[in-house]
Amino acid sequence: MNITLTDVDKNNYEEVCDLSVAEDQYDYVSENMWSLVESKFNPSYQTRAICLDGKPVGFFMWVPKTKGKISIWRFMVDENYQNKGIGRKALLLALDEIRQTDGLEEIEICYNPNNPVAKDFYASFGFVDVGMDEDGDDMIAIIKI
Repeated sequence: MNITLTDVDKNNYEEVCDLSVAEDQYDYVSENMWSLVESKFNPSYQTRAICLDGKPVGFFMWVPKTKGKISIWRFMVDENYQNKGIGRKALLLALDEIRQTDGLEEIEICYNPNNPVAKDFYASFGFVDVGMDEDGDDMIAIIKI
């Protein structure tokens, strides 16, 4: 299983937009099309297609929040490719890439506390819950670098 992260570009953006999570996960992640639009108007937002043997099967977007903090805003694997270890491998690749950022002190991720899988999944990478976001909707978890 060859998992890679590649830039979202004119050759793969339509495939990335066609990816979808399972219906019971809709409340946990935004549509990829919306994220790509956001990234076009915010040049510091980084987008990556999660590819299996070169075919997009998932999506990431991370955003610099401060000089020392990057926040992973979007992370999804298409419903047809979940529970195969792709998300775990992809998050390792993303964290490795993000850690290359000069001056980085922490990586942040938010998740819906009602998502039964997210807390343990992110904790297994070293993310530590630090509290709810300002809206009280999502749990914030961080990794100190």
